[in-house]
Formats: sequence, structure tokens, C-alpha cells
Amino acid sequence: MTRPLVLADADTARDVLTFAGRATQAGADGVRLQAHAGVLVLTAAALAPQGLFDQTPTVLAMRIVRADPQLRCDLVVDELTESENASELTLPDTARAPAWAGVAPPQDGWREIAAIAAQTLAERAQWGISAVAHGSPTGAGEEAVRSLRARIWGEPDDNLLGLPRGVAFAAHAFGFISGAEQVRVTESGRWTRLAFSRGHVLTRGPAVAGLTAVRETGR
Repeated sequence: MTRPLVLADADTARDVLTFAGRATQAGADGVRLQAHAGVLVLTAAALAPQGLFDQTPTVLAMRIVRADPQLRCDLVVDELTESENASELTLPDTARAPAWAGVAPPQDGWREIAAIAAQTLAERAQWGISAVAHGSPTGAGEEAVRSLRARIWGEPDDNLLGLPRGVAFAAHAFGFISGAEQVRVTESGRWTRLAFSRGHVLTRGPAVAGLTAVRETGR
């Protein structure tokens, strides 16, 4: 029997469907749904390694929305569908267990280290998309394309404070880039987070060296 995902209202339900649709378009292996105390956290892996020697970085897209206070869940699903009730979505009969879902960013300990202009992220995303498109010859096999994507998106980008270029891809793919926003960059352990007004992009990796000086924002 299918189970409903009860959101705060119809607008929130449409928001969740949009996130799930973007996850599919980005090639994400499912969407993680974590609900507690009236909050639903949506997470999808814009990029994640597919094997032991895959150098693709782990880059997660995250959005937080309001949900029914009684809703409690933690599962990964392939899809969500509309329900007869506009504020509810229908969950599939079975959940998934992708490897990336076992890699959880910390909930606290974040410190602000810098800021990046949204326009810079948009430009680096477009550069990477073009590089992948032009670097994939006609008839290239899946393994060759995956290797190219890992190289393009996994490469540290000086324009992005040395973070992997994949953070720009995630921000673009999930529609987080908007206007002339200054995106706050925070760090906790091996994790780095880019906080947009529309969502968050998180990446895990070695400590990032050569970051620019902290810039005050929002004052």
C-alpha cells in the first residue's frame, strides 16, 4: 500500500516535486527525505563516486521545506507523484539505499570562511557543461563519459576558492543560482557548504587550502 508524504500546503508539495524532478535530470540516484518536527530535508547527490577508484567528488544538493508536524521519515526514493490531496505526495512502494545516503554532513560546528558571487558559480557551471559536451566524442562509452565528468567537475577551481567545480554544477542543476546573491561558504570538518537563498550545496573532501579572506556579508 502506498504511503502519503504530507507537506505543509500545496505550494510546498509543488516545491518538493520540482526538487525531485531536477534530481532526476541531474542524474541523481534518488532523493533522501528526512522529516522531523514539521521540517522536511530533501537531499540528492548531484555528483557521487560510483566505485572505489572513481575520483568524482561527493556533492549534495539540499533544500529544506515545511511538512506536517506528525511526519517522521528517513528514506531514499526514486520518484514522488502527485496525490488527490494537493498538499500530499505519493511515495513509491519501495525505498532505495544508495551509497551516498550513508555519508551525512554534520549538523553543527559550521563556521563562515568566505563568500562567492552567484554569477561566478553560474559562469563556472556553464564552462564545465561546455567542457563535458565538447570533450565527449560521438559514440563515447559510458565509462569514458563518467571519467570525463569526474575530471571536469572534480577539479579544484581557483574561481571557486579551490572547491571542486562540481559545486557550481549542483547549484545550476538544482536551480539555486538567482540574481546577484553573495553565497555564504561555511566549513565543518571535511565538509564545505554553500548557502543559497534557494537551498544548499555541500561537498566533502580534503581540507581546502588557499581560501580568500573572510568577507562580511549581509551587514
